[in-house]
Amino acid sequence: MIPRVALSLLAFVFLAGACSKFLTDKSAEPVPGQAIPHPTIVFISDFGVANDAVAICKAVIVGIAPDARIMDITHQVTPYSIEEGARFLLGVTPYYPSGTVFLAVVDPGVGTTRKAVVVKTKKGQYFVLPDNGLITPVVDRDGLDSAREITNTDWMIQSPISSTFHGRDIFSPVAAHLAASGDFSLVGPEISQLVRLNPKTAVIADNGISGDLIGVDDPFGSLITDIPGDEFKKLAYRLGDKVPLLIDKKPVILPYVKTFMDVAVGDPLLYVDSRGRVGIAVNQGSYSKQFEVAPPGTIFIPRKGVALKSK
Repeated sequence: MIPRVALSLLAFVFLAGACSKFLTDKSAEPVPGQAIPHPTIVFISDFGVANDAVAICKAVIVGIAPDARIMDITHQVTPYSIEEGARFLLGVTPYYPSGTVFLAVVDPGVGTTRKAVVVKTKKGQYFVLPDNGLITPVVDRDGLDSAREITNTDWMIQSPISSTFHGRDIFSPVAAHLAASGDFSLVGPEISQLVRLNPKTAVIADNGISGDLIGVDDPFGSLITDIPGDEFKKLAYRLGDKVPLLIDKKPVILPYVKTFMDVAVGDPLLYVDSRGRVGIAVNQGSYSKQFEVAPPGTIFIPRKGVALKSK
């Protein structure tokens, strides 16, 4: 009979070997050229939902990467608005893991000399999109690992390339090939510089903050501004204060509250939204429709105690 000590020693050696194999096994990590189980492609565009463009792009993806999970951000970006598309990308990407492929098509320059690119951030996410600044805010936050121009025709649709539908012919198939194989090097040559988007930012001064209305939070009709909530709080307002401000140079007074139900139904309010920006809303109503205000527009909030003057 084997002594109990010897049995314990054998069990320890067996477990140690198994754990060592598990820790050193890299098979779960993406390997260039190796199929990735259930890759994720996250799609955003300004195509709208009244036509077949989105469905066609998804069909192209499925034809190349049938196991891909295709998720949508929105396809109702204001047509041609690179700034809005960039804002949505910036807001969504933190919630997806490394290795996610983002397919972003807001492309007013389609068919011109603008480049089609794939960008990899230092977070390990990939972005298949036109080189028009759509990626700028994400790169500014997450850092640029590298970028490649899409030149590999084997990764494009295998039929004549349209001059007006690169979402179908270039971006969707490239996203599918990238998601399926993970081999970023096959996209095309590296490029050292990307087109930058230079959106306006809020201006902080001694007397207050000047900013812009940058969007409407549909379907609720709340106004989205580019004023950071943290900067607004430095103006010394406290929850419950009445805040004087100018919206499109017109004076308005709004209560600063934490959430919508802190005011009566139908009443307007100022709050810091879930993305950390100053927002203007109506409790269970649409500020934009009720007061006929929509982007583009301006907003100015004076420092507490500073007299509001019409600009």
